[in-house]
Amino acid sequence: MSLPDFEAWAIFAAVARLGSFTAAAGELNLSKPTVSKAITRLEKRLDTVLFHRTSRKISLSSAGHALLPHARQIALDGEAAMDAARDTTHLLRGQVRMAAPLSYGLSHLAPVIADFMSKYPEIAIDVQLSDARVDLVEEGFDLAVRIGALPDSSLRAIALRPIHRHFVASPAYLDRKGTPRHPSELSEHDCFIYSNLPTPETWHLTGPDGEKVSVQPHCRMRSNNGSLELAALVAGHGISNLPDFLVDEQLRSGELVSILKDWDFEPINLNIVMPPSPLRPARVNALIDHLKEQLR
Repeated sequence: MSLPDFEAWAIFAAVARLGSFTAAAGELNLSKPTVSKAITRLEKRLDTVLFHRTSRKISLSSAGHALLPHARQIALDGEAAMDAARDTTHLLRGQVRMAAPLSYGLSHLAPVIADFMSKYPEIAIDVQLSDARVDLVEEGFDLAVRIGALPDSSLRAIALRPIHRHFVASPAYLDRKGTPRHPSELSEHDCFIYSNLPTPETWHLTGPDGEKVSVQPHCRMRSNNGSLELAALVAGHGISNLPDFLVDEQLRSGELVSILKDWDFEPINLNIVMPPSPLRPARVNALIDHLKEQLR
């Protein structure tokens, strides 16, 4: 049994990322023939075509698409192993790519990232904010900050803290419409639905003594971002269930009040999520440690 051609796998990952043999050769400080021969060598060993080639461009074949996550992981593991072998003074540089939810990123993550950049001036940060869940391996992220219950997967995760959620409405809305005393009454109220929930149209709630109910609230607003709901909530247009980091300020000021305090969805956490490999470049570990310290 021959050893895997790790160099060819890493070159394959670079060519796929850059979309060009020439660009990959330049980044890797190799000649273009060396890059081309490595891809040909790998295709021969795998007995499959990784790229479709024309005179103008290359594109991944179906086999190339399927094998690319493995190539990326091999390249990342190799980089992490090289970093681990270098002197510490040379580790804390380069780029870290991370994903985070939009509202939390703007309100809480932004100052934490700024502080990290001050501490590590040679580490560049690429932060992508979106409430949509990204594929860390497929999209090349080093880590993600995620809020919610995590599905079973091969990803590594660190739970930072629980996220508490509140049913909230403005005093004006409750004066006009009345205060619901049980979730079953939400069908008679104007509710805001967060569309990224597992079942946005049906709310599965647990109350006192473990009582469980499922309700279908009357939808007045549907959105994939909780921050968008705040102005309409304060203006008295409905009821929503939002995380503490979005509504704590409005609850303290009295613009919103908490209702149905004994009822909640499934518990959720603030998490750091990473690709499966335990090997990570030191710059990534530095950011993870910083987030653990600042966000707990």
